Amino acid sequence: MEGEEQTENSLHTVAVILLCCGAVKMLHLLGVISVEDKCDDDLEMTIVCHRPEGLDQLEAITNFNKRELQVLYRGFKNECPSGVVNEETFKQIYSQFFPHGDASTYAHYLFNAFDTASSGSIKFEDFVTALSILLRGSITEKLQWTFNLYDINRDGYINKEEMTDIVRAIYDMMGKYTYPVLKNDAPKQHVEAFFQKMDKNRDGVVTLDEFIVSCQEDENIMRSLQLFENVI
Repeated sequence: MEGEEQTENSLHTVAVILLCCGAVKMLHLLGVISVEDKCDDDLEMTIVCHRPEGLDQLEAITNFNKRELQVLYRGFKNECPSGVVNEETFKQIYSQFFPHGDASTYAHYLFNAFDTASSGSIKFEDFVTALSILLRGSITEKLQWTFNLYDINRDGYINKEEMTDIVRAIYDMMGKYTYPVLKNDAPKQHVEAFFQKMDKNRDGVVTLDEFIVSCQEDENIMRSLQLFENVI
């Protein structure tokens, strides 16, 4: 039982890290952060020639200052001249970092979490708002965002079917080299363990409150949520 609990905790931690890691990797791809470029070069800042409307408003509702927003916008526009990212492009970007697996399904769920308006595209405002939460939000904000990712049909609950889809997507993305002895029923076992831990009142679904309380009780999840704070 202890081994199964440790495995389940590891899965939860991996899922949370994949969220933050994906956000950080997206920043690298967009040229926003790197080992060599600290964004201190004033000449480089002149590349930002078209600022998004509502920069003051974005500063007010995110945890980024104007300079950081300018740098983020520069990277976003360099990779996405149209000013929006569609799902296919998002999948192509995300899949580059998981060459041994299939990241398309997980990227689909992640795209929907960014696309809060269900418009079929991610605008700069969507992008920077989500990054603000993932990288600099409070623990509760990060957990709320993660819950919304898992709540695929957006009905306010996580059911077993949704969690199974998420777990399978994570396994597919990590690939056979990460899980060489993965059994076919492993996703189902992890989902059962997830609900055993998080479904406090045993009604077959996990609410936001149950999810937050359960995650806050897990030291591994709390530690993983703090790994990527203030990366830019």
